[in-house]
Amino acid sequence: MSHHRFRELLAMPGVREVCTLRGQLGFMAYHGGSLEEMTDVIASQAAERSGASYYGVLQPAGQQHHIPSHRISALDSAHLQGFLRHVDAVITIHGFGRHGYWTSLLLGGQNRGLAHHVAEHLREALPDYHVETDLEQIPRELRGLHRDNPVNLPRQCGVQIELPPRVRGQAPHTEALIDALTAASTTWVGASASPPVRVGERPSGSSPV
Repeated sequence: MSHHRFRELLAMPGVREVCTLRGQLGFMAYHGGSLEEMTDVIASQAAERSGASYYGVLQPAGQQHHIPSHRISALDSAHLQGFLRHVDAVITIHGFGRHGYWTSLLLGGQNRGLAHHVAEHLREALPDYHVETDLEQIPRELRGLHRDNPVNLPRQCGVQIELPPRVRGQAPHTEALIDALTAASTTWVGASASPPVRVGERPSGSSPV
């Protein structure tokens, strides 16, 4: 799969690319719309409420083209380039569904300080869910550590959050999730305090993300 695949997706009828530049912390949801449902809504609302920047790609109903994160290239999008230049760190919202993880939120990405900061807010707001920050307990393909993954391209890298269906689709849970992400965003000072703890890993075997 070439880098041009993302460019082709953006050119498809009905696909919307949204970019709003505000604060130096950003939210991303480039598997939004009908692909990983509600991820764009969660990311955009948390960004708007906290004054953070936002980048999303929304696919229309009936369309579900999944491009792995490490194949999402800023070379194919001026909006994504501008977003990544503007922000210091990012919170990327994804959706997943896997047996044994229906009530688990998985926090990957190379900025582990930000991951633990966000996790504190999520645990308080969502006591019925397990919030996992131990990378060894997260399936390798969901860790978000690949150097080409957009979550790791800002100056301070970022955290990749994998959300199970339930927390994305039930109003009380989803609203609590957005509130927690908003609080985490507005209280994060890591971009001006200290550099992230980078975790160098290029997953082998299964496709990295």
